Amino acid sequence: MSQKICIISFDHWNYDKHIVDKLNEKGIDSFHIKIGGFKHKNIGTRIINTFSKIVLGKNPKIKKRQEHIIKMLEEKGFQDQILVINPEVISLEYHQKIKKFTPKYIAYLYDSVERCPIEHLLHGVFNEIYSFDKGDVKEYGFKETTNYNYLEKQPITDGLSIKNQVLYIASFDNRLEKVMLLKQAFEKIKVSYKFIIVGKKTSLYKLKNVFSSKILGIEFKRNRIKQNDLKKLYAQTQTILDLVRDNQSGLSFRVFEAMAFQKKLITNNKNIKTYNFYNPNNILVLENENYDFDKCFFETNYEPLSDKIYYQYSLDNWVNTIFEL
Repeated sequence: MSQKICIISFDHWNYDKHIVDKLNEKGIDSFHIKIGGFKHKNIGTRIINTFSKIVLGKNPKIKKRQEHIIKMLEEKGFQDQILVINPEVISLEYHQKIKKFTPKYIAYLYDSVERCPIEHLLHGVFNEIYSFDKGDVKEYGFKETTNYNYLEKQPITDGLSIKNQVLYIASFDNRLEKVMLLKQAFEKIKVSYKFIIVGKKTSLYKLKNVFSSKILGIEFKRNRIKQNDLKKLYAQTQTILDLVRDNQSGLSFRVFEAMAFQKKLITNNKNIKTYNFYNPNNILVLENENYDFDKCFFETNYEPLSDKIYYQYSLDNWVNTIFEL
């Protein structure tokens, strides 16, 4: 009989569903409880929830999401393994309830503990905790892993298909200040770029800064970009820009998307130099915020990784490792 494995996560960007797809591909009975997919039953419950948040300072939806997890597990039954990604969104009370459905309860953190505290979940909750942050691995004794490459390796794009030399897509946050400085740096050396900032607050920000030259050339979108559209954008660029959030040392999915599309990468994550795929011809590390670029980086071709190194960061290897398949 095949194993039964459940994945529980918020999955803002639809990365985690690929884990379930890979497990099912391997003949494992797997399903995904997407916390972020929980919706109010009707407009009435939505109004009540909004009133409670504003007037009472409580969000009933948080509890309902957690009750939804338990309901799904009751329907699906006992699981051989359950993986929770970024478990801080679930209370200790509900983690203890979830644990009753499996002998092996695993957590994976693809945010730092400083950004998403889980100190209340460190003892007696999980059988294993994996983290992509080397600092947290050292401090808390977590098992080290990275994010995974959920894409198949793509052929190297010929120059005629390239529309932009640099592509940056990210959520609306304080990294925007760096983006505006980088925009000026690329314009100075005549490197073409496409910057897309995504988030609910982008419309108001753009309205407030409509006459500012700093945001000229930057696209602001309210809705997230679908992964199929993202792939098209990657195929049309030479270099992917990766700006990590404050207090993050783990590798973002941008790194692995660049790897899959065999694109060059510019990143401010200095820890990338410690990984075996690091190649200064392919990866330019921003050591400071002067952003004084040497255009030579854009004038050399991407140097492909060996199949052995590429597989090490693949989703197939990731699920084999995390679930000990």
